[in-house]
Amino acid sequence: QVQVVESGGGLVQPGGSLRLSCAASGSIFSINFAGWYRQIPGKLRELVAHMTSGGMPHYADSVKGRFAISRDNAKNTVFLQMNSLKPEDTAVYYCQCRSGSTWSTWGQGTQVTVSS
Repeated sequence: QVQVVESGGGLVQPGGSLRLSCAASGSIFSINFAGWYRQIPGKLRELVAHMTSGGMPHYADSVKGRFAISRDNAKNTVFLQMNSLKPEDTAVYYCQCRSGSTWSTWGQGTQVTVSS
């Protein structure tokens, strides 16, 4: 089983930045998929950024040019750098990883609130 723990959320003003972290642990061989999702109460969870091993990162149109996903393989950690934040980015952010064919369980998420 693979577990993840998200961190780095908080309250930020519009136009500000945050860097989220996702630490993966457990039965990790190599992470071949890493994705960041977000969810607003009453709405479906949305994939905002993802990357596969050796591939290009992909972004939802709503965050393209503002968010950047990256990873530290040595530490089994995935990051989401969020710049130029907007109030509509307010959500709980989750990450999910896949090691081999094993998907991680969902973590608690980290709350991001963009407000003045």
